[in-house]
Amino acid sequence: MAITKKWWKEAVIYQIYPRSFNDSNGDGIGDLRGIIEKLDYLKDLGVDVLWLSPIYQSPNDDNGYDISDYYNIMTDFGNMDDFNEMLEGIHQRGMKLLMDLVVNHSSDEHQWFTESRKSKDNPYRDYYYWRPAKADGSKPNNWKSFFGGDAWEYDEKTDEYYLHLFTKKQPDLNWENPKVRQEVYKIIRYWLDKGVDGFRMDVIPFISKRLPFEDVNASRTFNDVAINTYANGPRLHEFLQEMVCESVGNYDVMTVGEGIGVTPENGLLYVGEDRNELNMVFHFEHMLIDHGKGGKFDIVDFELTDLKQGFTVWDEALGEKGWVNVYLDNHDFPRMVSRFGNDGKYHRESAKLLATLILTLRGTPCIYQGSEIGMTNVAFPSIEDYRDVETLNFYEEAKERGEDMNAFLKAVHIQGRDNVRTPVQWSDEPHAGFTTGTPWIKANPNYPKINAKAVLADENSIWHYYQEMLQFRKKHIDVLVYGDYEVIDEPNQKVYAYRRSIEGKTMVVVLNFTSKHVAFEVPYKVETLRFLKGNYKGKIEGEEGSILDLRPWEARIYLVVS
Repeated sequence: MAITKKWWKEAVIYQIYPRSFNDSNGDGIGDLRGIIEKLDYLKDLGVDVLWLSPIYQSPNDDNGYDISDYYNIMTDFGNMDDFNEMLEGIHQRGMKLLMDLVVNHSSDEHQWFTESRKSKDNPYRDYYYWRPAKADGSKPNNWKSFFGGDAWEYDEKTDEYYLHLFTKKQPDLNWENPKVRQEVYKIIRYWLDKGVDGFRMDVIPFISKRLPFEDVNASRTFNDVAINTYANGPRLHEFLQEMVCESVGNYDVMTVGEGIGVTPENGLLYVGEDRNELNMVFHFEHMLIDHGKGGKFDIVDFELTDLKQGFTVWDEALGEKGWVNVYLDNHDFPRMVSRFGNDGKYHRESAKLLATLILTLRGTPCIYQGSEIGMTNVAFPSIEDYRDVETLNFYEEAKERGEDMNAFLKAVHIQGRDNVRTPVQWSDEPHAGFTTGTPWIKANPNYPKINAKAVLADENSIWHYYQEMLQFRKKHIDVLVYGDYEVIDEPNQKVYAYRRSIEGKTMVVVLNFTSKHVAFEVPYKVETLRFLKGNYKGKIEGEEGSILDLRPWEARIYLVVS
């Protein structure tokens, strides 16, 4: 079976976190006009689709993922005229726009919810999940929120609780109510009719709830509960198919589901080409490999084989029938060069190696803002410097439990979401050239060294390598997009190597994930490999037989010629 060719498989996504991207008016907050100012930069880089984290009106409890008006622009970011100009500018440059669709929950300041909480017989009451206390006076069940604490919030006015899987200002929408679903489809059609090119769908596996909200076994891990209780509810696929039928399915657009709770075993239910649901998912297989039983701030060691396995099991599960997004960081996960690379001595080499990885695996790649210039994690000295609601909530909970707060802060330095939310480092000017005012969150102190102005002036920089790799991927779309994927020497803990093959054409990608020289045996004679691309300058000499002498964090791409 040949893979069906689609434009969204061949595209490369660039994620913009608007609050931290570029501030045009000096108020310390990134905005739409700031994005407009950088469209030529993004076009020159070579990306195809810009994904914007939420820009709708919001009280900003979770940085825009709590929406109070789906039809208007957050005043911090500008207005609808700015949006229209930005969209036109994106399209004029041959790029597309992917919006963030957040419809598992709304803000508690949305008109639907303010009406819903007024009385038990309000017409909007069942737009959300309201439940009375149990007979013993306890909460409706023992579910926990992703951001700490219980998932039920008491509302005195009607003496009932409402469900919120995230913050208490993000009440979950009741998709069992057909009126809610029609409201969602109306929102989708509104933005598609304005000309947007698709949606990244936030926590979309959670929209169908397991009723009637039974308790979960307290011994189960939170990740297990997320997969088997919060996600993959009984009516989920019915809802997704209805959504496609009544909205996105009538447009030639891209749909990307945030795949929390989606597994290789059920992945094809979401993205199988015969399912009429989503085009692709962001799966989490490789993104949770250093999370211990206590969650993301319970950090455990991982091996290179864990990373390989994360990509390989999904490729094997979907084969040629489905599609995934390939990424190593985004607004929820730490900087990839700090997490999977070496952001010290081999900062440049490892950042280029990771770019090689995401741009040569099978799937649609997503580059997170700043990765193309090698931005790293930040280690703010005080919790007062952090802004993320998840980090702050878990910090308070750890404090209440009497934990070592210095150790917790070190875990935040590694895993906290603000690692990827510091301002994009445009120059060595104050606040990294992001703003002329005071930024909403401090810039990473390393901006005088790591910034866009510096890398654009350096032909051997990370940015220029990204640009070259994007051009390389477009040149070899046949094999790098549609070709088969097969790991070479999967047990190897130092080198990640794989084949991409189609119709007699084979490329071999070899990636040394260590800070040492490594001798790696390939299943080919060196003379049958034509070197195409790598992250080190200069010719490769002196290699014989089947052994490659790989330098620290070296990436190479070969074409098999015989």
